[in-house]
This record gives sequence, structure tokens and C-alpha cells, in this order.
Amino acid sequence: MRAGKVAEFDDTKGLGTVTADDGTGYLFHAIEIVDGTRTIEIGQAVSFQPLARFGRFQAGQIRKV
Repeated sequence: MRAGKVAEFDDTKGLGTVTADDGTGYLFHAIEIVDGTRTIEIGQAVSFQPLARFGRFQAGQIRKV
């Protein structure tokens, strides 16, 4: 698991970006938020698992910290 913060999130599309503590950005879809809420605030601290999807790494298993 890695640590980071939500850098952006579009409620309408359900798409966002997590910036890891090392500055790497990871795209994600709302279905990856494990508490089932399908929404998350910008700036929220999270832990996540980088997952290889569609030829790049994306954030998966996103947990609010």
C-alpha cells in the first residue's frame, strides 16, 4: 500500500487522481473507493494499491485515512 492525497475528483464522471507522497500521479475511478461511497474530497489523505491497468499504473483499493 502507498500513501497519498486526492489531487482532483470529478463527481459526475467518477474519475480522479491521487498524488502519492513521492509526487507520482495515479488515475482512479470511483469504484476503487473501498468504503462504497463513490465520492471523495479533494485533499483527502488516502492509502492505495498501484494496479497495472491498460498499460499504465492506476490507484486501486483506495482507503480514506
